[in-house]
Amino acid sequence: MKRGPIIRVKTFSLNPAPAARTIHSVPDWLHNLPVPWLAVFLFAIAVLVTAAIYATVISLSTGERGRAFASISPGLLPPMGIMFALLVGFLAAEVWTSGGRAATAVSDEASSLRAVVLLSSEFPGEAEAQMRSLVRRHIEDAVTKEWLQMAEQGATLSAVPQPLADLQAMALGLRPESPGQTIAQREIVTSLEHALDARRQRIIVSQSSVNEAKWGAVVTLAILTLFAIAFVHSGNRAGAAIAMALFASAATAAIIMIAVQERPFAGPFAVRPTPLEQVQPTLPR
Repeated sequence: MKRGPIIRVKTFSLNPAPAARTIHSVPDWLHNLPVPWLAVFLFAIAVLVTAAIYATVISLSTGERGRAFASISPGLLPPMGIMFALLVGFLAAEVWTSGGRAATAVSDEASSLRAVVLLSSEFPGEAEAQMRSLVRRHIEDAVTKEWLQMAEQGATLSAVPQPLADLQAMALGLRPESPGQTIAQREIVTSLEHALDARRQRIIVSQSSVNEAKWGAVVTLAILTLFAIAFVHSGNRAGAAIAMALFASAATAAIIMIAVQERPFAGPFAVRPTPLEQVQPTLPR
């Protein structure tokens, strides 16, 4: 008895361990604010903190303390500024890398599903209609349900999406009647594996964010630098105020840049499901 072609299917371990829920380092409501309002909120905090540091240092800079403050070398400021810049650079690189990985995963998933749609035409009739319908259901579920869950970092890998599971089972059960259909079946199964892997990648990336330790280091270093500026310029109140205002503004702008892009699937610069929507198939008549 002649055997049909052997198709090897890569299997995925769905839940080797429960998916860890990310502890939100930045409250959800901050991520949902428009960028102008987020900027206003963070700049207001920066003004209050800077004013408090300025008032504290200036009020203490009298007598012996004033001479001690004035003796602090201005050479202390460049190393602290460099350390702050390095921390911000590392965080920005991490955030942008996560955003790039998220966009790549969405594009890969869309490309794999597009290949399934195109190859389904090799099985005209009910099989083609069913495959297109399952792809369409998966995209609709991803856009309307998973994207909201990923934005809130609540999406998990606890289960394979049912439309893709049904589509994979259907593809494996096809009975090719020609060499072309045999090749198409093999490519459909491979494309589905790639689509599942790309979905897994986007869900994993959706859990990424800047943790509390990194935010704490950046904010602490910014506050220490403000204190250093106030100490160095304590003998010149106007100079201290100007220098502190400039640094606080620059530090706040850097923090806003990172905060609005911290989560790849949330905020004004979130990765959108546009590639998936563009490949959503129409059902054959």
